[in-house]
This record gives sequence, C-alpha cells and structure tokens, in this order.
Amino acid sequence: MKTDTKADRTEDPKPEKPAEPRRAARRSRELTVRGLPIAPGVAIGPVYDTTEPPAEAPRRNVRVADVEGEKQRLATAAAASRKQVAKLKARLGVLPEEAQEELAPLLDAYAMMLGESRLLRGARKRIETELLAAETAVTDEAEAIAQAILAARDDDKAGLRRRAGEVHEIARRLTRNLTQAGFRSFKDVPEGSILIAEELTPADAALLDPTRIAGVATEEGGSDGHTAIMLRALGIPSVLGAPGITEAAKRGEACVLDGTAGMVVLRPGEKALEAAREALAAHAKERSKLAKLRRLPAVTSDGEEVDLQANLEIPAELPLIAQSGAHGIGLLRTEFLFLNRDTLPDEEAHFTAYRQIVEAVAGDGVTIRVLDWGGEKDMEALAEGMEPTHAGPNPALGLRGIRMLLKRPELLEVQFSAILRAAALGPVRVLLPMVTIPAEVSQAREIYERVGKRLRRRGVALPEKLPPLGAMIETPGAALAADAIALEADFFAIGTNDLAMYTLAVDRGEAEVAHLYDPLHPAVLRLIQFATEAALRLRMPVSVCGEMAGNPRLVPLLLGLGLRSLSMNASAVPRAKQAVRSLTIDDCARFARRVMEQSDPKRIQELVMGFESGARG
Repeated sequence: MKTDTKADRTEDPKPEKPAEPRRAARRSRELTVRGLPIAPGVAIGPVYDTTEPPAEAPRRNVRVADVEGEKQRLATAAAASRKQVAKLKARLGVLPEEAQEELAPLLDAYAMMLGESRLLRGARKRIETELLAAETAVTDEAEAIAQAILAARDDDKAGLRRRAGEVHEIARRLTRNLTQAGFRSFKDVPEGSILIAEELTPADAALLDPTRIAGVATEEGGSDGHTAIMLRALGIPSVLGAPGITEAAKRGEACVLDGTAGMVVLRPGEKALEAAREALAAHAKERSKLAKLRRLPAVTSDGEEVDLQANLEIPAELPLIAQSGAHGIGLLRTEFLFLNRDTLPDEEAHFTAYRQIVEAVAGDGVTIRVLDWGGEKDMEALAEGMEPTHAGPNPALGLRGIRMLLKRPELLEVQFSAILRAAALGPVRVLLPMVTIPAEVSQAREIYERVGKRLRRRGVALPEKLPPLGAMIETPGAALAADAIALEADFFAIGTNDLAMYTLAVDRGEAEVAHLYDPLHPAVLRLIQFATEAALRLRMPVSVCGEMAGNPRLVPLLLGLGLRSLSMNASAVPRAKQAVRSLTIDDCARFARRVMEQSDPKRIQELVMGFESGARG
C-alpha cells in the first residue's frame, strides 16, 4: 500500500491533481450529523467552532519537602475558583429569568465544593500521603468520587451522571487555575451563529447570549445534564452528543440545526434550507400554540378539571416548571439534600430548600416526599450506623423508604419539622415512600403529630391543621391493600415506575430484561385501577406521579380510570394539557372500560395508539 508522503507527491504529481477538487467536492457536499435533541427549535446560520485551550497537567510526584507548597498551591487555586464562580453568579442578572433560576443553585453547589469539601480534603490527603502534585491529586480524587457516585445502585442514573459531572467540572476548574490555563471566551461569536464545540460545561452555557447565538451543537453531553437544562432554560435550539460534528464542521460554513429532531445539517443544499425554513415557521407556530396553553386551565372539553403538576428532582428545575404551566409540584424528591455530602443536612438546611421551592410556586402547592433511601440508592451521609441495604442479593426488597425512616426516626423528625415550618409559607402535603402496610402510615403519623406539637410549644407558626400525610402506592402489596391503607392516609400518589417494576419483576436498567418492562401490562393497569377506586370510595385525593402521567397517549386511559391529578416532568405538561383539553370524560371512561377488558398487552398498546390517532383525526 503506497504511503502518501511529500516526496511521493513531488515525484508523481499527476495523481494528485484531481485530488484537491475531489476533496473540495466532499467538503462542499451536504452532511447530516445526528445527536440528542436537547432544546427544541430550528436554527439557520453560519458555523462558529470553538475549542477550550488545553490544560496541560501531566502526572507528577513531589518530594516530602514540597508537600506544604503543593497544599498552598491547591488553596490558592480553590480561592481563585471561588472568585470565578462568584463572578459568574454576579453575571446572572443579564440572563433570562429562567436561566438565572436554573444556574444559581448550581453555582451555589460549586461554591460549596470549593470550600471544605470532600474533594479538597481528599486532594490534600493525597498530596500528603501519596506525594502527588496538586493537579494530579485533584484529578485522582475527583475520579475516585465520580466513580463511587456512578457505581451506586440507583434508579436515577441521570442524577448520578449529573453529580459525577459536577465533581469533574470543579476538578477541571481547579486544574486550569493550577496550571494557569485560560478559559474559553464567547465574546467574539458573530450574531446568528451556530456554536459547535466538543463539549460545553454549565459554566460555559452561562456565558452564552441567546440573542446572539442561534443554536448549539456538541460532540459530548447528554439530555439530562446541567448543560442541557441550561440550554433549555436559555431557549437556544440545541443538539448534544453528535459524534464527529467538530471535525466535519468548518467555521463560516452554512448550517441548519434542528433541536427538536436532534439533527445538524452542514453545508445544506437548497432543498434542506427550504425544509428548514418551513420547520422554523412550523416550530414558531407550535411554540406559540403551546405557550398559550400555559395560562389556560387543564379542563376537558366537557368541563371536567384535571390537576396537572410537575415532578421536581432538584431546585434547578424550578424555571422549567414555571414555564410549563404546571399547577404546583406533585412530587418533590428530597434526596438531593443528602447527596454529595458526608454529613446529614440539619433542619435549617431542609427548611431553606423547602422555603425556596414553596415560595417559588406561589401558592400552587408542593407535595414533599420524605427521604427515599435504600434499596438501589447509596448516600455517604447516611451510611454511618446503617447496614448497607444495597449489598444483598435483592436490594430493591431490603430496608428502604418508610421502613428505613421508621428504623431511624430522627431522620423523619428533622424532615417533618422543616416541612411543617415551610407549610406556614404556602400549601404543602407530605408523602411517605414505599408504604406496604397500614401500620407504617399510622406509625409515621404518630411521629408527625408529635413533631407538630413540639413546634407549637416552641411558638413556631404552623397551619391550624397539619398538612395532609399521604402514601406512595408503588408495590403490588400496597395496591392490593389500598382499602386498608386509605383508612390511615390522607391521599395516595401512585408511583407507576416502581409499581411496574415490582409487578413484572423487571429492572429497566438491565438490558436483557428491559424489553419486558411494560406499564400497559394488564396486571399493572389493574393495580392502578384498584388503588384509584379505593381512594375514590373514600373521596380521598389520588394522583399518578410516574412516567405514565406525562405520556399524552395515556392521558385518556388515566382519566377514564377515574384519576384527575397527574404529576410529570415539567417538559411534558404542555402536551398533556393539550390532550386533556381535547377529551371528554365519557369517551375516556368508555375507552378505559374497553382497555380493562383486555388481557393481551399488545392489544392494549394497539387500542392506546388507535385512540390517539382517532383523537387527532
């Protein structure tokens, strides 16, 4: 095989003459690169490629005599990093309100990690015991922490990736300051450009001006990271995880980006440009239509009100909830308060977080689920004094949820106390996870009422009546015992994700059995129906807060089963509302009866798809 060397080209120029035109032709040919759809919308503009200057930090050991100097270098880099994060936070005022609310909690988390954190403590220890240079110690400790986070058995894989990414981001910032490498700047990006990069950090995203940048595409990144959340909050059409995009794109070339389809077209031809212009107009029309729904009520066409709420994983998602038109928060997962820390959050930490969220929804109501730890979740701050519940052969069947909280009632008391204090600022409900028997609710209620009495004796302002105390229905046992549990609880929240997992004995994270996970399996639907009817017989509130709630195809079925409260990811609210407003309860009830007569999941799927098609037609 002939090697194309400079000498070869000099000796035999003839074969090279047509090569340049061919390469030019390839360069001018239209190329489509696909990635992950992140922020909806279509952008047409020139490419602006950007790379971050490398931070050269080869592995390096030091002498014993250099240890104190390396520790001082680390302290200086941490101080510089804290100043940079503070400047970023000061800049938030020029960003859209939604982006401000998204980035502020993340920057607060960065500031905490740059203080007396596990990362810095571990890096100092590595400098002392392993005689590592500061940048090597930071890299090793960050990698160890990130790997420990990712190795945790937790259904929330997206949350694990986010937390690991936060650790790596702080390590990168420390390393750049240790090596005095410059940071990326976006000041010179021409207006209307489509920014293409190998990767963008959340801090990079904070520097983007949505009035100047038409779209963003990167090779790295996922749909559930902080950068993705930031880009959605900024409203910049974006595609992440598009392999080969940086190599294929050239600055100044024409580009079409479709953030809804997850597609980037480089050097588009006239046909692709015309299609993009049409898609741009259609997207603007659809966005205007969905935006109008934000302030419209979720009411069926025959006048039945439906409560559409949002699930909240971390406070950073509050802007998306505000944009969605959701009527409050139907499920606030409180695990974020316990993550990435080696000490338990105290009552004030809980109260501060709950107050921010309760005040943000401005009276629409928040359902706060107390800590759901155990099974497949691992939290360093809780490990002391507890047997690792994820170590057994059946981690999902171990000491988790309300079982763990009743074993360590001091955790429950701290949360109850903070929640009751926050209840003076706006309507809240309290939700108990993984309830399987009525006694668990009654035992938790005893603690709940005891905490309320203690707060009143201290003169703390509380609502005249304690907020409702509800039960999650997420196991077959709880669904089948719903009649009895309903006598102890004030409301139900049906967690369809875990309910389907436990009913079908399927872990969606296991590739070999994931195809068996089916929330439309007749057994799962009958358990939902049984729990719903048990609540309705006592005129007790009942909602669905799993993924089924956010699927517009399933809204007719859930309404037909008697549900009138659905809680979902914020992004799903507009289309769920659109579905609600196109339905009548009588049609939904007839449809649900027909579905519940079926025993074949495939037939149920056909009926669901057919109903949606009929509604659209």
